[in-house]
Amino acid sequence: MVKEQEYSHPYYGMADELFEQRRPLVGQITKREIRAVSIHGLGLSSYSTMWDIGSGSGSVAIEAAHIAQNGTVYAIEKNSESIELLHHNVLNYTSGNVEVVIGEAPDILEDLADPDAVFIGGSGGNILPIIKLVRKKIKTNGNVVVNLALLERPQVVYDELSRLGFAVDLSMITAARGQEVLDGKLRLQSLNPVFIIKGTLRKGDNRHG
Repeated sequence: MVKEQEYSHPYYGMADELFEQRRPLVGQITKREIRAVSIHGLGLSSYSTMWDIGSGSGSVAIEAAHIAQNGTVYAIEKNSESIELLHHNVLNYTSGNVEVVIGEAPDILEDLADPDAVFIGGSGGNILPIIKLVRKKIKTNGNVVVNLALLERPQVVYDELSRLGFAVDLSMITAARGQEVLDGKLRLQSLNPVFIIKGTLRKGDNRHG
């Protein structure tokens, strides 16, 4: 564990191992390569309000908070086994602009400040109702970024964002990391591919849904 005093702000591109993670599910975290692409897609400014839905260990919320230094990041999580770790990581790696919100989306989102950007890393099976609520609350020119691993979900999410008036694009990111084997030789260890869907609510789009 990295002590708070060993950490200096701001920091971006944090190693996955720095974050406290659930055991025995260590590794179920938005990997740094995927984090980089996803956070870039959010289009954050220093004053952004952001929602991180299904925050887990808080890796996305924490790195986003280093960009939105004068804004607020809401780290939303329902899993009781993750909440203590989320609080721990937020305390260690941010300077007070991350608010942990305990509850299940979409219901817990209604009373939060309207976001400039939304990241959906976990939905608990509620992805379509969450997207509809995000559509109601997100500001004009706001961005929503959804990470998906299962093959059947990207088309559904893409279609729903399009139906609700977002300009949508989709990428599939694969990455591999070097791993030393015998005699210092390297091989590549593949990470699971992730679909990244970005929707942008353009000025002039009529709200519906």
